[in-house]
Amino acid sequence: MPLELASKPQATRPEPSRRFSVAPMMDWTDRHCRYFLRLLSRHTLLYTEMVTTGALLHGDAQRFLRHDEAEHPLALQLGGSVPGDLAGCARLAEGAGYDEVNLNVGCPSDRVQNNMIGACLMGHPGLVADCVKAMRDAVGIAVTVKHRIGINGRDSYAELCDFVGQVRDAGCRSFTVHARIAILEGLSPKENRDIPPLRYDVAAQLKADFPDLEIVLNGGIKTLEECEQHLQTFDGVMLGREAYHNPYLLAEVDQRVFGSSAPVISRAETIARLRPYIVAHLQSGGALHHVTRHILGLGQGFAGARRFRQLLSSDIHKHPEPLAVFDQAAELLQGR
Repeated sequence: MPLELASKPQATRPEPSRRFSVAPMMDWTDRHCRYFLRLLSRHTLLYTEMVTTGALLHGDAQRFLRHDEAEHPLALQLGGSVPGDLAGCARLAEGAGYDEVNLNVGCPSDRVQNNMIGACLMGHPGLVADCVKAMRDAVGIAVTVKHRIGINGRDSYAELCDFVGQVRDAGCRSFTVHARIAILEGLSPKENRDIPPLRYDVAAQLKADFPDLEIVLNGGIKTLEECEQHLQTFDGVMLGREAYHNPYLLAEVDQRVFGSSAPVISRAETIARLRPYIVAHLQSGGALHHVTRHILGLGQGFAGARRFRQLLSSDIHKHPEPLAVFDQAAELLQGR
């Protein structure tokens, strides 16, 4: 049964810090991945995979909105371009306890373009502004936008400022800027993450020209040293694939980015804390690989990493007691 649309409630959570976040990534940042990442960093803002308005309004909304309380601070990323539909989905997100709703204006795939979702919306700043206003009028939680610095055919700095200005005037105060243009014809989504050159200078100019806005930098960031450097210019940084493939870098985020005095969690303690979650997932009828596929990168950087990955990606599917294989992999992390 679809969730009912509630009237606009008051936000019950403080607005999350966006000083460091992990990007929404399709097929990757599901609830199991987010639970795992949360074990590594208490303060990192986590995002869901992009969820379309149609999936929430006409599909199994409970499945898409489901999350563990431990995942907070947590944002839902929406894909859509109909203001009323986005407002309805924002209400669902707020009702489900999310801390933020983010509108995807950056995905370059043909599939989403055909539904007027993602980066193609940069060519329609007035529509994006209408979408943001509808969501802001509907909910008390933060409404943010993630976008590119342009698209082919609309990639001048003046056009970028026009886009940000119109969306700002609709009430958006936080923009996550992927510092590449998106080429909407001829490049795959993967190629759009690599081929258009990174232009951190354009994003920095945007922050200089819109000092009242929160500007979060995304694109090509791989180390905490780079994060610390970018935070001298920007209000926040967002990591994508590096955070997924090398998740243990999140273990130092709370200390180095947020100034926490808590001790850095070890790899061994991380996997030990994950085990009860896995057991509960198995008892509910889930499969072990739903979780373990997200933790393969935890072994990166030590001599037993290859064996760790082999156990969790291959051997675990052949063993009659997969949890025993998980425990075997965990033993490789002892003392690390």
